[in-house]
Amino acid sequence: MDAHQHLPDTNRLSVITATIFLAYALLPFVDLPGQQISVQLPGFLFQLALNFSTVVSILVAVLAAAGTDWLIQGHPTAAGSVRLPNWLLPALTAWVIGVPLTTLEVSTEWWAVFALGGLLFVLVLVAEYIVVDPDDARHAPASVGLIAVSFALYLVLTISIRVANLRLYGVLFAVAPTVFLVTLRTLYLRSNGRWFYGWAAGIMVVVGQVAVGLHYLPLTPLRFGLVLTGLTYALVSLASGIEDRREGKIIWIEPAIMLTIFWGLALLVRS
Repeated sequence: MDAHQHLPDTNRLSVITATIFLAYALLPFVDLPGQQISVQLPGFLFQLALNFSTVVSILVAVLAAAGTDWLIQGHPTAAGSVRLPNWLLPALTAWVIGVPLTTLEVSTEWWAVFALGGLLFVLVLVAEYIVVDPDDARHAPASVGLIAVSFALYLVLTISIRVANLRLYGVLFAVAPTVFLVTLRTLYLRSNGRWFYGWAAGIMVVVGQVAVGLHYLPLTPLRFGLVLTGLTYALVSLASGIEDRREGKIIWIEPAIMLTIFWGLALLVRS
């Protein structure tokens, strides 16, 4: 079978990217009063700060998912296919990029994040378009790139959570769904299109429990992010090895190596 090399429609790609980042570009110029939602539970007060930035981040993630679906509709081999897997990473990318954009003051750093975020978002959309076709000549490198971006975004998110000094429920609300989505998408790509909801839920629970313990330790944001990212990657790799029915000794090699690298970096870094 001949290998394909399809690329997304540049007009659709431009419209999606421009819409997403126009919303973020307007954030510094719009200042609306926030709303504090408080719920008194038995022995616990739940508080949620809802502001304009939070609403924009959620809407942007929804727009990214819808835009990805619209972009992939133009793929020659996408007729009748289920495009839900392709929504996950673009939505996560748009949301995570918004974390530093909504917390940093407008400065050189803010514009650098804005520009690099736009480039990363475009690359994710192009990669998602490519992996729609398993016979595409660039399918393997595009899949590897998407997995790498997933964990890079996860690392950025965990660091940002620690910097923001959220309460425990805020940490769990941010980490748990992100772990679930990253795990689900990574296993989907590594297994050539199979869903593993059980593994995703199990890994989410384990990482969530570890995040609870780390929350009370005096870890720097970078160390916090490296520990969680290394653990998540190792568990995903182990799950993938079990599903691929690798040999007993080989199955532990990749998880052990990646866990050692991430946790070793966590011990070495000073900030």
